[in-house]
Amino acid sequence: QDYYGKELQKSEDLKTNACVTLARPLPKVVRDALERIHEEVVARYYGCGLVIPECLASCRILDLGSGSGRDCYVLSQLAGEQGHVTGIDMTESQVWCGAGASLHHSIPPPLFPSSSQVEVAKKHIAYHMDKFGYQKPNVEFLQGYMENLGDAGLADESYDIVISNCVINLAPDKRTVLQEAYRVLKPGGEMYFSDVYASQCLSEAVRKHRVLWGECLAGALYWRDLYSIAKEVGFSPPCLVTASPITIGDKELQDIIGEGNCRFVSATFRLFKVPESSRAGPGQVIYNGGISGHERELVFDANFTFKEGEVVDVDAEMAAILRSSRFAEEFLIRAGGANAAAPQGCC
Repeated sequence: QDYYGKELQKSEDLKTNACVTLARPLPKVVRDALERIHEEVVARYYGCGLVIPECLASCRILDLGSGSGRDCYVLSQLAGEQGHVTGIDMTESQVWCGAGASLHHSIPPPLFPSSSQVEVAKKHIAYHMDKFGYQKPNVEFLQGYMENLGDAGLADESYDIVISNCVINLAPDKRTVLQEAYRVLKPGGEMYFSDVYASQCLSEAVRKHRVLWGECLAGALYWRDLYSIAKEVGFSPPCLVTASPITIGDKELQDIIGEGNCRFVSATFRLFKVPESSRAGPGQVIYNGGISGHERELVFDANFTFKEGEVVDVDAEMAAILRSSRFAEEFLIRAGGANAAAPQGCC
């Protein structure tokens, strides 16, 4: 809170590009949704980019580290009036660190009276529901910790999707965060999140460095640990969506990190809560097309791109994911087919 509330006055003050990594082009429906967000919510949002998966109509969505609510209000439109979005955030100060796959990063001077991120988000619920033409709110904002969602009243198996935009690196206990996300997800649910990862385990000096924490690097998880934690918690193996290298322009920080060939990347992964009943070996799938913004082609992850009407061989894991998740109705799925490509690490 101190680093982002006092030391940074503009994006040029950042010492790395962890918060300015470019994302894939946004679908028009998402760009249009952004245009309808209240100016104070946008001005008070100090995260970056958007972490938005596909096929959100009528879904229940949880945003970890929701800040002033910008992403939640975008998701509100994509989920529709029959969907529901919950944002949870721990901060009380007026700014928040979010990085991830980014469209841009901007830290303007304050334009509005000081208030907490959650207060800003709550203040504009009525404005947005009127703007979206909804009869009743489909969003809520809670103050709490992503390591303990139960304290905020979030029940087991109550969400279809959990998203997070580069805040897990700031949590000391990543395993508990993933465990909580797994708990609140319904069977077949997805955790879709962007974060910073390291190509090796970080030294104690790096992990305790204040500025590197503020730059979202000191808390970066060794990418292989993500795979082991996901397995321990019960998730499917992580599906890498995108990854972009992070550069460190500050010589002093470069020296602290050392010359151990450690590299940092901003990566988006998707994890699924796959029930055992859905596991039935490899398969062949055909994308029916029609998902908004992805009508002809769905880039699911780094290994699988599904084109409308095209037969694709998938491994047992991907077959189970598609069979059990909200994507089931978007595909024709049948048994058989060869094993597909092995998972790729983000580094």
